[in-house]
Amino acid sequence: MFEASRKLFFTDCRCAGGDASNTYEELFAKLDANKDGKVDVSELKAGLAAMGIKTGRGAAQKIVSSGDSDKDDGLDFTEFSKYLKEHEKKLKLTFKSLDKNNDGRIDFLEIKQSLADLGVDISQENAEKILKSIDVDGTMSLDWNEWREHFLFNPATNLQEIVRYWKHSTVLDIGDSLAIPDEFTEEEKMSGLWWKQLSAGAMAGAVSRTGTAPLDRMKVFMQVHSSKSNKISLVGGFKQMLKEGGVASLWRGNGVNVLKIAPETAIKFMAYEQYKKMLSSEPGKVRTHERFIAGSLAGATAQTAIYPMEVMKTRLTLRKTGQYSGMFDCAKKIVKNEGLKAFYKGYVPNILGIIPYAGIDLAIYESLKNLWLSRYAKDTANPGILVLLGCGTISSSCGQIASYPLALIRTRMQAQASVVGSEQLPMNLMVKKIVEKEGFFGLYRGILPNFMKVIPAVSISYVVYEYMRSGLGIQK
Repeated sequence: MFEASRKLFFTDCRCAGGDASNTYEELFAKLDANKDGKVDVSELKAGLAAMGIKTGRGAAQKIVSSGDSDKDDGLDFTEFSKYLKEHEKKLKLTFKSLDKNNDGRIDFLEIKQSLADLGVDISQENAEKILKSIDVDGTMSLDWNEWREHFLFNPATNLQEIVRYWKHSTVLDIGDSLAIPDEFTEEEKMSGLWWKQLSAGAMAGAVSRTGTAPLDRMKVFMQVHSSKSNKISLVGGFKQMLKEGGVASLWRGNGVNVLKIAPETAIKFMAYEQYKKMLSSEPGKVRTHERFIAGSLAGATAQTAIYPMEVMKTRLTLRKTGQYSGMFDCAKKIVKNEGLKAFYKGYVPNILGIIPYAGIDLAIYESLKNLWLSRYAKDTANPGILVLLGCGTISSSCGQIASYPLALIRTRMQAQASVVGSEQLPMNLMVKKIVEKEGFFGLYRGILPNFMKVIPAVSISYVVYEYMRSGLGIQK
């Protein structure tokens, strides 16, 4: 009975207009078990299961949340039919975009190609696994009805949307500015979703950096002041900072650190799009190595533009009480005492640091992603939040280890003039001096608080990003 009605529903719904509305009405009546004119999460879950319609974990809750415009924890018929109609339109557009040869069917090669276009390379075997999970009639290809039946009650609009989870997003803000920029599909660019995504990411970065600012200040403090003869422990360093300036001093330099997120994100995004066009071997397709080169060049372009703010952030972070009244006073005193060239101290090691950071970060993320897809992607390519956060945290941390010595050299060069008795050394002599006096591990001073801030930074930025996406109306 339920199986028959299910088949009837999906067959009838090929038509549009009034017939589709009648079919939605019949389905709504079946799902509304207690006949109160509203379908809640438990009714939706039980009704779809009884009809043999598979849904992912938490799918019923997401469907109700997405369609529930009056926020009464249930869908009335108007909300229910509106959700299905809008969802079906998106599914149709996606089906057409995946159907590369326009024959009305999707095969495993088209799935493989679509994923490759999104930067996810999977084997033929894994593409066939994904296809089989959707294929009802066993023809090893999908027609519109099979695609629609599989995804109509799945809150992920399409295969592409699921795989976009794997986009190595800068939403995982760990306070560094060296990551590969965010990447958006043509659909996101055309619809204007890209600026909402960037805005959500910028807000997430601002809250994340503010939350972990004391650890960031400790890192800079140890990078500049800690040595073999002047060992600064984590606890001792915090005591020193609290004694000198009180609790508020733990957030010194955070204002500039937050302020530079917006211009840097915008410049990096625009530059990245241009570099991708210049470097891609085929229009619309960007390979991993091309993405890395474009991302590194975009990062270098953005860093060149906002680097004076990086120098001011370091000076304000290290300042003593009363040294500067604020950001503009800091800039004025740097120009007066050292000249404009002081705003680019440490620029060379900073630019050099982009290459190992972005390269290792991207390579490890791609490796972890492909490892997960080859081993666990049986029914879906969606890895879940914990896997994504884990991959992002591990890859970012490995990138930091590789680039940290250059970051330390950059910070010391930025701070030289503000530290009493400090020599004004170029990069090569500074490296030589540190290694001679403190050994190789002297290049890793302050890495402990840097690692300590990674997990809270990633967690805070992810939570804020999700709230911002919801607030800006970006569909999950």
